[in-house]
Amino acid sequence: MPNPLRRTEIPPTAGLPPCWRDLVPAGSARADPASLAGHAARFLETDAVQIECSGTASLVVALTALHRLSGRRVVVVPAYTCPLVALAVAHCGLQVRLCDLAPNSIDFDAQHLARACDRDVLAVVPTHLAGRVADIDTALTIARCVGAFVIEDAAQAFGARQGGQPVGFRGDAGFFSLAVGKGLTTFEGGVLVARDPALRDAFARTSRQIVPRRFGWEIKRSLQFLGYHLFYRPSLLGMVYGAPLRRALRNNDPVAAVGDDFSTDVPLHTLGNWRQAVGARAFARWPAFLDACATLARRRKQQLAHIGLRVLEDPVGGEGTWPFLLVMLRSEAERDAALRTLWGAGVGVSRLFIHALPDYAYLTRIVGEHDVPNARAFAATTLTISNSPWLDDARFAEICAVLQGA
Repeated sequence: MPNPLRRTEIPPTAGLPPCWRDLVPAGSARADPASLAGHAARFLETDAVQIECSGTASLVVALTALHRLSGRRVVVVPAYTCPLVALAVAHCGLQVRLCDLAPNSIDFDAQHLARACDRDVLAVVPTHLAGRVADIDTALTIARCVGAFVIEDAAQAFGARQGGQPVGFRGDAGFFSLAVGKGLTTFEGGVLVARDPALRDAFARTSRQIVPRRFGWEIKRSLQFLGYHLFYRPSLLGMVYGAPLRRALRNNDPVAAVGDDFSTDVPLHTLGNWRQAVGARAFARWPAFLDACATLARRRKQQLAHIGLRVLEDPVGGEGTWPFLLVMLRSEAERDAALRTLWGAGVGVSRLFIHALPDYAYLTRIVGEHDVPNARAFAATTLTISNSPWLDDARFAEICAVLQGA
């Protein structure tokens, strides 16, 4: 593989390439911050959506509102998911209860989920991980038996569909992330949805009560957004992403290498008008980009299948998004052998989340110790390959050669 001093760096996910024209209104058009919510609502085929400062903040608002309606305190989450999910539950003063995954799957183990759900459970949070479409129906069936809500974590699946309908609406609520690398971005941002108008009103009311305007945070995020527009390109990404990644790998710190070292403080603040307007203008390019990523993923899945590798797929009727290809190897040793060559080589190969939730030291107090073998196996045997259009066929062929050798 090319050495770390290469001229270009491929991002680990297929973020929508920034366009400087998005930063300012075109012609006489005015920057209407409400248009981001309008574009998102039309895209998701719903009457209204709620814009928050992050996907995590969206989950905090939803859990707070549901807790006020129900009074229950337990939230069931997958044992392998983003650590921010557990931090959001803890931020709300609620209790995390982990459920193991089904073998080689992003879905809950149904028997484990049934045991985890009782009359103390406020909500179950199935996750459309890696852009794939999750099994929401099983979660709904089990949650309904105990009177619990279902919140779809679609942070990585903005644009995914099930049965021709956008994900996020099969449960009681859903949320999407507009963070860097998720596709369409406002650097950080979130979209919160609900089917029931009364629940939407409860979410909006809760947000007004607990989400303040924090000028300092908005200045910080706006500057970071400008930096994203400057550096998110193969010629410059090595400075802000590649160099810190390789430093973390040299220090044997995989958690820092993938960015799993989150603060336990969850920032809550409104999303500023300028960033909303920039995100709204980027919507013009978003559907075509999703289609291009899906086309590229279909071709590259076939190449990986040709060398005997499994890429995590959608169920029948599911049409997920493709920020990256989640590849499942037969063993941790095979996976690590490939990563020794590919991770840090600048070709967009990485890992999703390093551990199952019980294995993060900073989450021990929040999630406790659990026997979740399937979640741990999933963490140990998977890697990701960027689906960015900047990853050309020649570099992808090099990746396939390394994986085949491993």
